[in-house]
Amino acid sequence: MKYALVISFLLFVFSVPSVAQNKLDIDAKVNVETKTISINQTIIYKNESDDVLDEIYLSDWNNSYSTKSTPLAKRFEEEFSTKFHLAKSDQRGYTVVTSIVDTTTNILKFTRLKTHPDVIKVALNKSLKPGEYYQINLKYNLLIPDATFTDYGVTKTEDFELKYWYITPVVYNGKWQYYSNKNLDDLFIPKADITLSITHPRNYRVTSELDFYDIKSNSKEPTQTTTLIGKDRTDTYLSLNKFPTFNSVQTDDFVLITNINEKGLSSGPAKAVITDKITRFLTQHLGDYPHQKLLVSNIDYHKNPLYGLNQLPSFFRPFPAEFQYELKVLKTALKKYLDNVLLLNPRKEHWLSEGLQIYFLIKYVEENYSDQKLLGTLADVWGIRSFHASDLDFNFQYFLYSMEIARKNRDQPITTPKDSLTKFNANIAGKYKAGVGLNYLDHFTNDINLSKKITDFLKENQLKAIEINDFEKFLKSKTKKDIDWFFTDYINTRKKIDFKIESIVDIQDSLKVTIKNKRENRMPISLFKLKNDSIIDQFWVENIKGKQTITLAKDSTEKFALGYDNVIPEFNQRDNIKAVEGNFLKNKPLQFRLFKDVEDPNYNQIFFMPLVEFNNIYDGLTLGTKVYNKTILRKRLNYRFSPQYATKSRSLTGSTSIFYTHNLENQNLFNITYGIAAGYKSFAEDAFFTRIRPSISFVFRDDSDFRSNQTDQITARYVSIKRELGDDATIVLDEPDYGVFNLRYTHHNPGRINFSSFYTDIQVADKFSKLSFNYEFRKLTKSNRNINFRFYAGFFLDNDSDPGSNYFSFALDRPTDYLFDLNYLGRSEAAGLFSQQIIITEGGFKSQLEQEFANQWMTTANFSTSIWRYIQAYGDVGLVKNKFQNAKFVYDSGIRLNLVEDYFEIFLPIYSNLGWEIAQPNYDQSIRFMFTVDPNVLLGLFRRKWY
Repeated sequence: MKYALVISFLLFVFSVPSVAQNKLDIDAKVNVETKTISINQTIIYKNESDDVLDEIYLSDWNNSYSTKSTPLAKRFEEEFSTKFHLAKSDQRGYTVVTSIVDTTTNILKFTRLKTHPDVIKVALNKSLKPGEYYQINLKYNLLIPDATFTDYGVTKTEDFELKYWYITPVVYNGKWQYYSNKNLDDLFIPKADITLSITHPRNYRVTSELDFYDIKSNSKEPTQTTTLIGKDRTDTYLSLNKFPTFNSVQTDDFVLITNINEKGLSSGPAKAVITDKITRFLTQHLGDYPHQKLLVSNIDYHKNPLYGLNQLPSFFRPFPAEFQYELKVLKTALKKYLDNVLLLNPRKEHWLSEGLQIYFLIKYVEENYSDQKLLGTLADVWGIRSFHASDLDFNFQYFLYSMEIARKNRDQPITTPKDSLTKFNANIAGKYKAGVGLNYLDHFTNDINLSKKITDFLKENQLKAIEINDFEKFLKSKTKKDIDWFFTDYINTRKKIDFKIESIVDIQDSLKVTIKNKRENRMPISLFKLKNDSIIDQFWVENIKGKQTITLAKDSTEKFALGYDNVIPEFNQRDNIKAVEGNFLKNKPLQFRLFKDVEDPNYNQIFFMPLVEFNNIYDGLTLGTKVYNKTILRKRLNYRFSPQYATKSRSLTGSTSIFYTHNLENQNLFNITYGIAAGYKSFAEDAFFTRIRPSISFVFRDDSDFRSNQTDQITARYVSIKRELGDDATIVLDEPDYGVFNLRYTHHNPGRINFSSFYTDIQVADKFSKLSFNYEFRKLTKSNRNINFRFYAGFFLDNDSDPGSNYFSFALDRPTDYLFDLNYLGRSEAAGLFSQQIIITEGGFKSQLEQEFANQWMTTANFSTSIWRYIQAYGDVGLVKNKFQNAKFVYDSGIRLNLVEDYFEIFLPIYSNLGWEIAQPNYDQSIRFMFTVDPNVLLGLFRRKWY
């Protein structure tokens, strides 16, 4: 074996450019203390196109960390992460290229692209003709970034996890396929023969997919040089560790190297058996692996994990440790294997390799764990086993996750370039839709064994530069079925699959079944014949345009069902079943369930959930139940009825609502929601209000850029308020009951680095009409200083309310909230802790000044900026105008503790119109706090980076 390696290496090094292959020769020296790597590199680039090239482009993705304005930095910003922006300069990496010359040491001019600082354009001294080679010699130094940003880089323990670290040529296939690093692990690299010599401290060990050739050390030096070689390689991952965690398992197929672990499963025979099982499956379905080793790292897995219940803490995880480990390694190995042998553009044609990963993951579970349930062992637990979720197979999760985003009208075509996908679509929904789609195609093409044909395709095209069209042509040549719909409608568009059985007509000895296609597409649907809920027959119905009626012989069939086996990712399955004889309830009986469940299309589901809430200090703890129809997947029509008992006010309270949502696709207006909500709660001691609120809202977004966080919304509503006071009420009503028509336009562009929001609001009531404007701007500067600015202006168009009442007036620091929109814990408190709660709206002042209200007009400006970390200085100024009085100038200032922006903040007043507040008596009563207890609002912190 050793001699074979020596011969291979010699051939590798001394082969002449007649061999049709790119070559990379890299000599790297690692300095652990400075986190730098100095590199001498030779690139022999072959022009495999039909064009004459006068320049060559190189990818230098280490330089994508160089500034706070690179595409990578902007990607972090889009996903609401500030870790890169706030990092110190020496934590971010960069590349310094000191020399690029040709074989005769002639200097080659090079520039970095303005919009792609991690791409280098090298001007050649002579044109490179088709089939010819050009040698480039480079010298450059890398500062390796911290691994906290993307998991690749220098770790806290001074280990080096390196990927896309050295400079590589860009693929040219009629056009240079360069693009910037955006933390998507998708660099498009031409395959090459690689020789890598890396000099590193002796106490470090190199782990790589490349083959080890030699290790040299000098007893006089504290370093050693490890030499690695590889043929037809694209993977650049290398791990340099003091205490390596990788284990190698030699199987009959190839060596699998991994540091993926599972708590409760120790290294040993169990892992070896699982590994051998996985490599056998990979070889059988993906073809013989062309290299000796396949490396799958824990980083690979954490960037692309098994989403779902398997991410629960290990003490509560409902799957055996062996199953967890097996699927972790399998999913990661499938991705790595496909990336190494299928040379597609991973940014523009990612869906195929990702779809095949999920498709074969589905196949593996079907072959080896056909009885595994979505809920694992929880499916057998008393109480849980009554849920529909406990009946579902493990593989149903792929449909569930892909449909979750579709029901929200935020799905994207899976052919969308990867950097244009939202995080949820890129990491989860798009991959799952592609995998489920291939499984759908597999069942439809019942004239061939699709799995076997895909394996043939992978074998024929292993390590060849291909495009998606090659896959499409291959499949169409193998089946007699019309599969154009898969590549046109399913893959390339957002078109949904949505059919219904419209009618069944009994005509003597036959049945006429009418199927309606509710969408404009050509996708096929499977029709099942059921008896006693068991399948007695199945066939496919194709090319349904509008409606199609099929005539079937009458037999013992009791029901017809569409997509009964859950293979087809249909948008709405609730109208898929129809009884041959019977009424509405026989088609879909009522089903009552405790707690929310996965949607069961066979039933009309009604859910109950016990409620224990704390809304305000007047009602105290409220106990009750919620009756609703909302399932795990979003529905268009949602209703809720929540009767509750308030333990402190000893009264019946609660709320109810019903809303319908229209999802509009492929246009900027993507959501119209209308309905009505009503509620009954306390607003003071022994004082209650009833609010009835019909509303309609129109939500707009940029349909050409789903990653944009910008939204526009128009909301119209009518708020009817009625109040009643008990015998023990401690407040007096200034105004009679009222109703207000409210129209608001909101423009919102959230972000952690740049934030802006604007709204204009009109309110019309019997006694007043008013108009207000609000603009807010926030910026995190490159010097890590927070700058916050807000401007508010409001004025009455007319105001006939009681002159002695400020109930409808603009408020400087604490609005009366007569529309009952704000989540005050103690809305009627005039003293004590709960009176110090602040919600930034209207005037936005923090100090409680004497001039609290304005019944004519008011303008204010709020400003704050960083002092140190979450400590900020704030200042507010404004003009308050009341009838028959001169406008009054108001101001305040102090310290803002911005613990969780918009959710938990504390304001410490220092100086205002009241003077030095900090020196005044009872200063603790002047401190204000912002606190949000609504879990849906807090979940927004998580959702915003995914959607």
